[in-house]
Amino acid sequence: MAADTVFYKRATFVTHLPKTYLFSPSHYWLAPEENGVWRVGFTKFATRMLGDLVDHQFEKSTGETIASGEIIGSVEGFKAISDLYSPIDGRFIEGNVALVQDVDLISREPYGDGWLFRIEGKPDSRCSDVEGYRQLLDATIDRMLEKQQP
Repeated sequence: MAADTVFYKRATFVTHLPKTYLFSPSHYWLAPEENGVWRVGFTKFATRMLGDLVDHQFEKSTGETIASGEIIGSVEGFKAISDLYSPIDGRFIEGNVALVQDVDLISREPYGDGWLFRIEGKPDSRCSDVEGYRQLLDATIDRMLEKQQP
């Protein structure tokens, strides 16, 4: 994998986390673009927890103001429908139109072409760098493993 990622492995979960991204406590990644714009997607951990996705939708239109934590849409899997939340205070720019034809991009290429939406604004203060996200993953996976113990 490229040198601009950090290898992560815990139990049976393995991924490469982009070094320049921010990560939210709800397992979104935020990639900085120009002029305060952020591309947002699910982390590989989130896609693994969601399972196979079959559809998605956005409830916001281009230019709408959004608060961090606000529901902006949903993704539908075989098991359930999950809300999409904004990890950024700002203005909704667009959803990823490529997902209309191929929603599986979210799972296949979570840190690339499978991005979800773009927002102009300021990330939530709870977002962390890659090291902070590694610590969050460690704690989350450890809790999951503890629950599996008899």
